[in-house]
Amino acid sequence: QLRLVESGGGLVQPGGSLRLSCAASGRTVSDLTMGWFRQGPGKERSFVARMNWSGGTIYGPDSPKGRFIISRDIDKNTFYLQMNSLKPEDTAVYYCAANIKGWGAGVSEYDFWGQGTQVTVSA
Repeated sequence: QLRLVESGGGLVQPGGSLRLSCAASGRTVSDLTMGWFRQGPGKERSFVARMNWSGGTIYGPDSPKGRFIISRDIDKNTFYLQMNSLKPEDTAVYYCAANIKGWGAGVSEYDFWGQGTQVTVSA
């Protein structure tokens, strides 16, 4: 059974940076599509970024590449989300997830989820 554990969240000032980690166990994830999602207060869970098995990436409308960057360390079976120039509206619980069947970006397409890590952007 695949298990995903996020870490790296916390409180950061506007304009600051954080790097979230998603450690996978139970099976290798280098051949899967791995995604990051977030859910802000009172909002639905939304797509942030994903990386497929070949390293191809796409980003959601609120996370253009350059501000958020998804990456992976195959040897560590771990995915990352580097978040730069953070804004208060980036405040949310961030989740990593694994899509074992495809490479889409929809929430319903992902089969395994971590427990989430809270990111709060505030002065």
